[in-house]
This record gives sequence, structure tokens and C-alpha cells, in this order.
Amino acid sequence: MNARSPSAEQRELARRLVSEHGRTFAAEASITLRDIPAPLWQLLVLSLLLSTRISSDIALDTARELFSTGWRTPQRLRQSTWQQRVDTLGRGGYRRYDESTATRLDEAAALLSTRWKGDMRKLRDEADGDPDRISKLLQEFTGIGPTGADIFLREAQQVWPEVRPFTDKLVLKGAGAAGLPEDAKELGELVACNDIANLAAALVRVARDPGIITD
Repeated sequence: MNARSPSAEQRELARRLVSEHGRTFAAEASITLRDIPAPLWQLLVLSLLLSTRISSDIALDTARELFSTGWRTPQRLRQSTWQQRVDTLGRGGYRRYDESTATRLDEAAALLSTRWKGDMRKLRDEADGDPDRISKLLQEFTGIGPTGADIFLREAQQVWPEVRPFTDKLVLKGAGAAGLPEDAKELGELVACNDIANLAAALVRVARDPGIITD
């Protein structure tokens, strides 16, 4: 069956959602996302923090605290002590999981440094840019499961064209609530390529609070 072309109303709704609710988690965490090692590492850290059963606001606050401390690369984080990481996580509000996460951050930095030379692009290249294979490799980082991998890919598609359009169950749930196509390719046709990550971010918010569509 051929996919239907999006209607003018759907395109307008998608543009409005991007404009009003399309701020990505990376942007909220003050990450200037580019296809270079440091911001991609920061996105990995953010995805790890968002993977825990804790509010996204606390995860974002904690990410900003970690980065303001100077741990913007895996090499810099590995120069920190476990106690320094625990203290910094606590300042961000990440107290329930501060000790385990302090360990996981060091393990993530170590794995990225030893296997992929500190460069997430090498992980992407090992997977030949295939989102499913990237997801599996991401889940080799302790603390990142399917949800964390989805978060990373949703955001990374802003600078990794080869994974576009990427959607997950939460994005498609939001699309259904908004009356938009519940199909990745059709959603990708609603906005410009460089806005797909923003549309995905907006639809995650719709999935969590459908009322924002009419606010």
C-alpha cells in the first residue's frame, strides 16, 4: 500500500509543534550538538542519565552540572574520582542513583575510549549507520537499555542523516495523539530534514501530555 501524502493541515501542525515544543533534550542540557566527538559524548551521558527512573528535569540539571564541572569529554571524566562524580551528581539532584551512576559514567568513558577511541562516530561506522545496529552497540554501555538507545538516536539524527527519520514508540504514540501519521517515513515528510529531531522531541512531549496540542 502506498503511503498517503501528508495534508496541508498535518504539515502546519507539524511546523507548529516544532516551533512551540520542539526543543531537544540536548538543547535543554546546553549541548551544542555537532558531528564531532565532544558533543556526541555529552549526548551519550545525557542519554544515560535520562535512562534512569528519575524525572527528565533532574537528569537535565545533572547533565548541565557535569558539563559545567568540565567533564565534556570521556578523557576529562576519567580524570575525576568516583567521589567527585558522586558529589557532582548530588548537586544536580541525582541523589537516588548517584553512586551507581558515578561508576557507570566511568565505565562508559572507558569503553568509549578503548573500543572507539573516544569517538561515537566510530561506533556509528562500526554499525554501518544502521539504527538497529547502533542501538545494539549503545546498549553495551552499562545503564543504557533500549530506551536510552532510542533517546540517543532520536537526538543524534539531527547530525547523523543516515539514521533519519528515526522514531520510537513514544514518538509514534505522540503522533497518534496529534493526528499525525504513525509512520517514520511519513513523519519525516512533514518537516525539513534538519527539523526531524525537533519534531520527534515535540511528539515525545505530546505523548506525555496530549493537552499541549490545544494549549
